[in-house]
Amino acid sequence: MIRTIIAASTLAMLLSSTAMARDITHAMGVTDVPDNPQRIVVLTNEGTEALLAIGVTPVGAVKSWLGDPWYDHIAADMADVTVLGDESAVNLEVLVSLEPDLIIGNKQRHEDIYEQLSAIAPTVISERLRGDWKINMALYTDAIGKGAEGLAALDAFDARVAALSEDIGASLEEEISIARFMAAQTRIMFKDSFSGLILAQLGFHRPAAQDKDEFAEEITKERIPEFEGDRLIYFTYETGNGEADTQETDWLADPLWQNLEVVKAGKVHEVSDAIWNTAGGIIAGNLLLDDIEEIYGLESTR
Repeated sequence: MIRTIIAASTLAMLLSSTAMARDITHAMGVTDVPDNPQRIVVLTNEGTEALLAIGVTPVGAVKSWLGDPWYDHIAADMADVTVLGDESAVNLEVLVSLEPDLIIGNKQRHEDIYEQLSAIAPTVISERLRGDWKINMALYTDAIGKGAEGLAALDAFDARVAALSEDIGASLEEEISIARFMAAQTRIMFKDSFSGLILAQLGFHRPAAQDKDEFAEEITKERIPEFEGDRLIYFTYETGNGEADTQETDWLADPLWQNLEVVKAGKVHEVSDAIWNTAGGIIAGNLLLDDIEEIYGLESTR
């Protein structure tokens, strides 16, 4: 069934090839895309935010890692969007039924199905996730013919970071520690993560044990002292079964955690996993900056 539908979609692409006027270079090659695509599907969470931020709503998107099916901070804008499975398990039959004229994905997630996606509609693929959200947003918005709007949104974000950095002032000397709790797992988050890169752009320092250009590392309780810092920020990836919350409760009650100087000083802050890690896009980035303003008692730079 899926092959028949894809074949029909391929024929439709060939018949409408005169509308495809632009070459977009991406992680999987060069693709002709429509000048003004109207039925865009997005297969990454950060890609969804890239489009929403410039006023474009996809006809289909993979579900958010948290939420039912969308993160709370984008749910209102995604009410009429069709769910296409998960980033790592795209429902191709539903995707085909939407008759997209452009597909946006990521090599890390979708390299294995790229040929199938390309047979359905022109497909543009970014290289990496994690810390590459700005690079990816520039690619995605260019692919949909709104590169100028995408760059303007990124410039506005960078300007806000610069203004907030100035407001934070001497407190930028603080070392910010980041912990993430998951089901039966705790991670130290390093600099090549969504929150890590934004903190670095603001100008914050990281504790020596976390000052690495890597994503994250799973640790055991014996390494809790590595969370020491001037401030400690943590978030919990709870999917609804209670296991991550249990992990968080267990670790926060541990004597090693309670003995951290940052804990004794009352400078521990719980924040949203969706905003600080999982969503990974520009809308979450601005909400992360909101959290920084609240933590430091600053006026909004919005």
